[in-house]
Amino acid sequence: MQTGWVVVVSAVLTAALCTVGVGVIRRLPEPALESDAADKRLYIDIAARRGLPAALGALGAVVGAIVGWRVGWDPILACWVYVSAVGIVLAYVDAQTRLLPTRVIAPSYGIVIALICVAGLVTQSGHRLLGAALGWLVMGGFYFVLWFVYPRGLGYGDVRLAGLLGLALGYVGWSAVVTGMYAGFLLGGAGGLVLALLRIVNRKQFAFGPFMLLGSLVGLGWGHALAGWYTSR
Repeated sequence: MQTGWVVVVSAVLTAALCTVGVGVIRRLPEPALESDAADKRLYIDIAARRGLPAALGALGAVVGAIVGWRVGWDPILACWVYVSAVGIVLAYVDAQTRLLPTRVIAPSYGIVIALICVAGLVTQSGHRLLGAALGWLVMGGFYFVLWFVYPRGLGYGDVRLAGLLGLALGYVGWSAVVTGMYAGFLLGGAGGLVLALLRIVNRKQFAFGPFMLLGSLVGLGWGHALAGWYTSR
């Protein structure tokens, strides 16, 4: 019964935040772009899409339900509800514009760090706080290296997002971090190839952010189980 309630609460809160996120998209300032990216869709236009609040809310409800089911009544649930909602909004923006706006990610760092610190203090889990910091360092650092080596293959917005996801995953555990990173690349590579073959997207204009977020959800939900299966082989 308790599990059922946490699933419902998490789903409702995530859906509500996703709906509010449409207004956030509408108010985003347009970035200064290079000439080859001048065809970017305006934020106000992608926010005006008919049925968008309902669509993002429905997706938020599904993701929130999964988060509530896996996290349970733990103080870190508040962090994951926020990360899930922001992640869905960012995934939509990235898919439409191939940009991950700093105006959303930057303040999210402060909110996520604050929620993680509160969760760690409430549960007196200093090792989890350390895990969050190391997750930020490892996942953010890994993506930074990829961007530094081949900047045309990865946007710096992906690097910023990786650090944010690394914080949330690191609090859960190393199995979540490793699985989340690996799943993101696996899903992004396979999904991007399929979308390109179907001519749904241009391979050179591929948004990787949505797959990073989906991979993180896999890491949260099934990282421990997958790590246990792998080590028992």
